[in-house]
Amino acid sequence: MKISQKIEQAAKEDRVWWSFEYFPPRTAQGLQNLLDRIERMRALGPEFIDITWNAGGRTSELTSELVKTCQKLIGIETCMHLTCTGMPKEKVDTALREAKQHGCRNVLALRGDPPVGKEWEPVEGGFRYGIDLVRYIRAEYGDYFDIAVAGYPQTQRLPPDEREKEMGYLKAKVDAGANFIFTQMFYDVDMFIEWVHAARAAGITVPIVPGIMPVQTWNGFQKATSLAKITVPQAFLDELEPHKNNDEKVREIGTKLVADLCRRILAADIGIKGLHFYTMNLEKGCRLLLEELNLVPRIEVIKPLPWRQSLTPNRRTENIRPIFWANRTRSYLSRTENWDEYPNGRFGDSRSPAYGELDGYGVWIKQSPEDALRLWDTPTTIEQIRTLFSRFCLGQLEALPWSDSAPSSETSVIAPQLAKLNELGFLTINSQPAVDGARSDDRIHGWGPANGYVYQKAYLEFFVSPELLDMLIPHIERDINITYYVINNRGDLRTNTHSDGPNAVTWGVFPGKEIVQPTIVEAISFMAWKDEAYELGRQWAKLYEPDSPTRKLIDNIMDTYCLVNVVHNDYKKPEAIFEPFFKAGAEYAAKYGSAPQPTTNGANGHAN
Repeated sequence: MKISQKIEQAAKEDRVWWSFEYFPPRTAQGLQNLLDRIERMRALGPEFIDITWNAGGRTSELTSELVKTCQKLIGIETCMHLTCTGMPKEKVDTALREAKQHGCRNVLALRGDPPVGKEWEPVEGGFRYGIDLVRYIRAEYGDYFDIAVAGYPQTQRLPPDEREKEMGYLKAKVDAGANFIFTQMFYDVDMFIEWVHAARAAGITVPIVPGIMPVQTWNGFQKATSLAKITVPQAFLDELEPHKNNDEKVREIGTKLVADLCRRILAADIGIKGLHFYTMNLEKGCRLLLEELNLVPRIEVIKPLPWRQSLTPNRRTENIRPIFWANRTRSYLSRTENWDEYPNGRFGDSRSPAYGELDGYGVWIKQSPEDALRLWDTPTTIEQIRTLFSRFCLGQLEALPWSDSAPSSETSVIAPQLAKLNELGFLTINSQPAVDGARSDDRIHGWGPANGYVYQKAYLEFFVSPELLDMLIPHIERDINITYYVINNRGDLRTNTHSDGPNAVTWGVFPGKEIVQPTIVEAISFMAWKDEAYELGRQWAKLYEPDSPTRKLIDNIMDTYCLVNVVHNDYKKPEAIFEPFFKAGAEYAAKYGSAPQPTTNGANGHAN
């Protein structure tokens, strides 16, 4: 989606919005850390993010890769910087073509800074000024891209002739096709407001987005303002300098000063409702600033659907997915990336019949052997395995092989029940509670547009021994509202459902829209997921030495246990799904005295 459209929609709704800027790091580990941070900061509710293009284009490939990842996997609208520095026309063409392929609709066109220690000069066959880049993008791509350009409030302090010349340059870039303006950082609010009035008087009517730099440390503040060559009000310096050796105090005072700057901008009658934060790839400063401003993220921005959308061109309209990959979005995207169409409205009508094979892209767990040992130690009994799963459900463990991150907030609603199920021998890897008409802005269950209501059927997915499963099934089949699928590692499938179609387990009702059913359970997808679920367990086992008791234990579980999913179709009875499990667990304990142990003869479990 174009940023200008987002700005226009926010103006119609008379609401404040915000966005974040990041820069490509220099190392592979830095890149992974940044992606993890962007994932976390997505929860702060930015309308979009932008990714810088380093001086001389040194990180151009990394910028393109970041844009791709943010659009495809993180599902956040991304603006790509593009500079003239060190960029021949062919390289610009490549960057724009890849941006379009990734679904990026927004570009910030800049001349760019020269490489360190050198004078700026255009490369042969390249572009000299930002306006040349704007004209070229418009000529080659029409109105496909929103084009942003940079504005410099500091020019308001230049002599009148120079000031007018600089404003003329900005007006020319807008006239050449720019859709909106990002400003350089500043701390002088009066100067900024004067500059905005001057821009409007010069005939510049496109949106102006103020660039806001949180104060992180005194040295960082000094360096940033010096590099940007901006003036800092004496009041700022008077407040901060006495504490320059105390970073925490500088951040605390700086947060209040910058928050006041933001309030004055938003309160001024200059038509600005958005704030663009220069994060410096840091999380804390932006989070504290948003908290100080009492800017609360909208659920509609964070979760337009219950699962993370992909914003690549061919997946933007996708609105249905199987629940099995709820904790492994990247894997689902990889295994379905070659589909001709993606489900929209009805799952069965428009999806490709095939999931990518596991060996086509590989299955792996995120944790290294060292991380695995730290997280999961070296369990040698089924009781220790059950305890790991139980602790994860209670939020006491940050990951399992089937889930790279901590449990979602809605898991806390049923955490005690899940913990008890694991203690009884049902090793849960996915779940959702029943929800009966929660508001779409509910902080735990909400998703989708405002003023809607969302619903869920209770769902459980777990590994279980054949012996315990044999005791569970009769209890399940006594409840006509429960449907289930059971599969073993050979692919033998058993079910009590009489429908070949999908079972919608999540849906939402929103003003002016058809009912949305974004999450389903169905057989073909479950069979494809089965391969991955068992392989993840085997990958966990391989983190330990071949003859170790831990590896043998986990391998035996993967060899003998069945994978089961259960749906309780009466969403008005949130506890009903657990009752058969508690009865079966009690029955097993009464008969055998403990939860089932995995067999050690390597035999496969049965599913029929």
